[in-house]
Amino acid sequence: VQLQASGGGLVQAGGSLRLSCTASGRTFSSYDMGWFRQAPGKERGFLASINWSGSGTYYTDSVKGRFTISRDNAKNTLYLQMNNLKPEDTAVYSCAVLRGGTYYRTRAQDYGYWGQGTQVTVSS
Repeated sequence: VQLQASGGGLVQAGGSLRLSCTASGRTFSSYDMGWFRQAPGKERGFLASINWSGSGTYYTDSVKGRFTISRDNAKNTLYLQMNNLKPEDTAVYSCAVLRGGTYYRTRAQDYGYWGQGTQVTVSS
């Protein structure tokens, strides 16, 4: 499977963005998925994950209540709705496929098929 993230851009603090991650291939609906981000000089960090059907989601504490992960299997697309953005949310955002285990996994090494990320910049 190949993944491509899009929807990033420049936004003021307090604003919103919706990121999309489009997958090629016919097996997207069978994968649990995750969103990560990486700021300059920092390691890639987990944001949110979702199970194959969309019925289960998991978030890191720093984005709970502000970010929402969702998916549309008919469109082979994963989403990340981001509200009340803060300057510290500035990073490159990427999506990935969970290689195995439950969708509660948060380590980057548990995910694969990383797509090209999309830059999100939040100005103060």
